[in-house]
Amino acid sequence: MKDTRAKKVVPFDVMLRRFKNKVEEDGILQALREKEFYEKPAAAKQRKKKAAIQRERRRQSEGVERPRQY
Repeated sequence: MKDTRAKKVVPFDVMLRRFKNKVEEDGILQALREKEFYEKPAAAKQRKKKAAIQRERRRQSEGVERPRQY
């Protein structure tokens, strides 16, 4: 869990905003949402494959070639 230390002169809303930013940077809420419901292995595989296809299409539309892996 993220920790934010409060100084006496810092208002509560500023500390709350800092805490939210730290949590968002770490991806804690995103991980929590992903694990909220069970996802079947086949569904996870389909989701990952679809994301990979989208990434590849984005790269091709930008004209950037992938470096060779071998």
